[in-house]
Amino acid sequence: MSNKPIFVTEPFLPPLEEFIPYLEEIWDSKRLTNNGPMHQKLEQALCNYLDVPEIALFNNGTIALLTALQALRITGEVITTPFSFVATAHSLTWNDITPVFVDIEPDSFNLDPAKIEAAITPRTTAIMPVHCYGTPCDVDAIQEIADKYNLKVIYDAAHAFGVTDQGGSILRHGDLSVISFHATKVFNTFEGGAIICPDKKTKKHIDNLKNFGIVDEVTVVAAGINGKMSEINAAFGLLQLKYIDQALSARRSIDCLYRAELASMEGITLLRPKTQVKSNYSYFPIVVEDGYPLKRDELYAQLRANNIYARRYFYPAINQQMIYKDSHIDRSYNTEIAQWASERVICLPIYSDLDPHSAMRVVKLIKAWSNP
Repeated sequence: MSNKPIFVTEPFLPPLEEFIPYLEEIWDSKRLTNNGPMHQKLEQALCNYLDVPEIALFNNGTIALLTALQALRITGEVITTPFSFVATAHSLTWNDITPVFVDIEPDSFNLDPAKIEAAITPRTTAIMPVHCYGTPCDVDAIQEIADKYNLKVIYDAAHAFGVTDQGGSILRHGDLSVISFHATKVFNTFEGGAIICPDKKTKKHIDNLKNFGIVDEVTVVAAGINGKMSEINAAFGLLQLKYIDQALSARRSIDCLYRAELASMEGITLLRPKTQVKSNYSYFPIVVEDGYPLKRDELYAQLRANNIYARRYFYPAINQQMIYKDSHIDRSYNTEIAQWASERVICLPIYSDLDPHSAMRVVKLIKAWSNP
């Protein structure tokens, strides 16, 4: 059996020779940034592929989150999940907003709508859920609460590129949705991100904010930021779109392999896919329960010892990180499910170029320790 390293993910890269004509076009135009032709083409192509009305491209997903909060004038406190990448909470802190961490659902690991209302105070202005692992949140329940208390909803949809529910793109929910095109995501532009906008007016406002608040040569209307995507990143995105369905299909095959091999293993629990949801197979989390002979961290260490670099997404939970654990929030909510998940979940390698033999190497090791 090969001992070649297997990482939790690898970026999909299209044929290099197919990228050269895009670069030549950029060289000829001498447009490197500032809403150039590649940028405009990618925005339109993504609107078509994702079936969303408007999209504003960004240089990365975190700047897009920061800008989304600015665009909606969010202040005070925002209810969010502790089970996510730290950028979710950091975007709030950078905007001088207090993140209020509420527990998650045990079956989806998404923000639990049943726990939200108890955390709402007069300072609460918004809810920021995460479609964890690309699994859609209970969007109807969250929106009902937001409407009841006049709150904005911003979805951190970093994991949710191409995910749909029975009504269409999951990105259509909330006041704004933010996606990431980081190298680790199913669709990448090296670095990048975007805000899904409900209409042209909102997009124009966000476009101004991501370009220093500049409207024209002599007019600045807001204290904006530099969040623009370069022409090279946009060109790479255009090429990536040609292969995205192929990449997602390959990821689906690995997902199916893992499910077939691990579904009946004692002590290993798989997240059950939601019905009427088209997944993007962005992650493959497993829960290491008491019935498995190794603890989660022991399994993690054994996999690493065999050159398999699974990840403990997300560990520790954000509210257990030092900077948030001792924060100035003067009240706390029970987040025992998030804590439980952070101590038991491990994400197995999954990416479009992962061959079945390598995936089976992961499976065989997990099974070997279960049957010594």
